[in-house]
Amino acid sequence: MPNSDNLVIEIGPGLGDLTEKLLEKRRVLAIEIDKDLCEILKEKFPNLNLKCDDVLKLWQDGLAEEDYDLIANLPYYIATNIILKALKDEKAKNILVLIQKEVAEKFSAKVGDRNFSSLAIIAQSVAKVKKLFDIPPGAFTPAPKVVSSVILFEKFKKSYDEEFANFLKIAFSNPRKTLRKNLSKKYNLENFNLAKDIRPHQVDTSTFFQLFSNLR
Repeated sequence: MPNSDNLVIEIGPGLGDLTEKLLEKRRVLAIEIDKDLCEILKEKFPNLNLKCDDVLKLWQDGLAEEDYDLIANLPYYIATNIILKALKDEKAKNILVLIQKEVAEKFSAKVGDRNFSSLAIIAQSVAKVKKLFDIPPGAFTPAPKVVSSVILFEKFKKSYDEEFANFLKIAFSNPRKTLRKNLSKKYNLENFNLAKDIRPHQVDTSTFFQLFSNLR
């Protein structure tokens, strides 16, 4: 995690193994949904700023009133949603998370890569994205069926445009089809000089921004 004075928000501290290390370095707000784990954490860290709630519910009002860095071992089924929410949240400055390798590669993919998608464009339009390292299944108990990765997002922009994100969803709605075919579901492309055979993953971020701006 980049060195800063920001509050650290840890999602899903569990038994507090990582929390203990974080408290040695920074101010920490821990958010845990499991009530039994909350009781353990309260006993283990009496002075810990702890919220026992669903982070997605809390996010409706904002996780914090000050700038924060997010750190978490994210459950794979909500990882993408959590990262997008943090990228959207103007108070989130840095995001360091452990997620499924396949998802990490989608966020860090470059133009031309097969897995280059709307996720990569959204993330890279607001943050410097670095996949740091992989962690094998055997490092966990019980071992998952997939390889995990630690990925870092260092934000240089406060947030992303929701309308642009929706435009990208349409552009990548069927990656096997051409970009023109996908976009023509909603937009009139008669006046656009867009190659007929180009696929979404072959188009760079700046071109998508230009297309979106002109179509809007």
